[in-house]
Amino acid sequence: MKTTNKTFVKIFSIFYILSFLIFNLNTKVFAISPPPNPAADGAVIMDAITGEILYQKNMNTPYPPASTTKTMTALLTLENCSLDDVVTISKKAEQTDGSRIYIYKGEKIKVRDLLYALMLVSANDCAVALAEHIGGSVENFANMMNKRAAELGCKNTHFVNPNGLYDDKHRTSAYDLALIMRELMKHPEYRKIAKTLSYKIQPTNKCEQVRPLWNGNRLINGNEAPYYKYLEAAKTGYTIQSKHSYVASAMKNNQRLIVALIHDSKKHFYNDCKKLFEYGFNNYELVKLYAKGDVLTNYHVPDSNISMPLIASSDFYIVKQKNSTYVPLPNYKEIDLSKSYKTNEYITDATITYKDKKRTLKLLSGCDYCPENNSKNSVSVLASNSTNDTKSHYTNPGKTPFIIAISLIILLIVLIRILQINHIKKRRKK
Repeated sequence: MKTTNKTFVKIFSIFYILSFLIFNLNTKVFAISPPPNPAADGAVIMDAITGEILYQKNMNTPYPPASTTKTMTALLTLENCSLDDVVTISKKAEQTDGSRIYIYKGEKIKVRDLLYALMLVSANDCAVALAEHIGGSVENFANMMNKRAAELGCKNTHFVNPNGLYDDKHRTSAYDLALIMRELMKHPEYRKIAKTLSYKIQPTNKCEQVRPLWNGNRLINGNEAPYYKYLEAAKTGYTIQSKHSYVASAMKNNQRLIVALIHDSKKHFYNDCKKLFEYGFNNYELVKLYAKGDVLTNYHVPDSNISMPLIASSDFYIVKQKNSTYVPLPNYKEIDLSKSYKTNEYITDATITYKDKKRTLKLLSGCDYCPENNSKNSVSVLASNSTNDTKSHYTNPGKTPFIIAISLIILLIVLIRILQINHIKKRRKK
């Protein structure tokens, strides 16, 4: 009996130690490191694909953005001009204050050259020249800026000029600034310009000399600290009243993040930006939940042998904490069976709720369908959520500890039962 008790104590001790280790390891797996505390009054980390916010500090509070304004000027330029368009410089552009390359009234310069000057050396005079070329006047261009900002979802933005020179009414927020940069990064020409370390504007009708430009962004220039190798593009901003601002994009492991910092009085934006990018990349990852063409489910038409595959019309991504295994399941809108559908024609929507946000994925029919006297006009999709193996391997992280606990209890019961059987056998032998 003493031997049996000792064996039981050993088994229970091993069980207890394993339980402790498993639950502690599980806790560590889902832990997330604390975010940095940037000096800027407004800050945000945004995933560029989904628009999800991974960190924020006063992200909707409007501040004067200084030269980060030029991201919107660049966006409207790329959306409304050919880079080979020729701009005739006005007196107003020539007389613009602040950072400039000293363009002259009547000078003819290509949009491409003005855009490089705008981004590399933050030329205020070039911003005015582009604004007048696109909008006819600075005032009308500001209206275009505000309209485009609203289209992008900006809620706390009002522009009055194309360069960010201080004005009491010229404001944006960290969130809105990130939205603008997110859209701007869709333009390959901008990404090329932003990564350029030096550029030369060739002589014009008013300037006989080459104008050399150097990129002053220290995170892009590999010869200067604090260089950040994953950075794709960035724009600085500063005036005495506006303080420092910075908006940047970085790509790591096929995930693009946007960081916006605004109203920084300590000039910590370079180091703070790096820290925020690393926080985002180290703790979150982009997951393609569905690829374009994936079959989310097969809908079986009632009273028929028809099975209609419902196909993703586009890629669908989520951003999850690293090592989290939870993935949301789609809910489907009703299908109107009174209509005919062709293969790859829109048929219904899948609503996917993740982190309390609902997003919609349009679904296409995977086959041709005709009603053929179908009496039901619309039905809900009742088929199972059968998708690729790439989706089915996810489980709810909140249930994982519970599953482990149940498994350990069952294991303990089995061990105790084995112990009892062995004890009975030994007694019978006696």
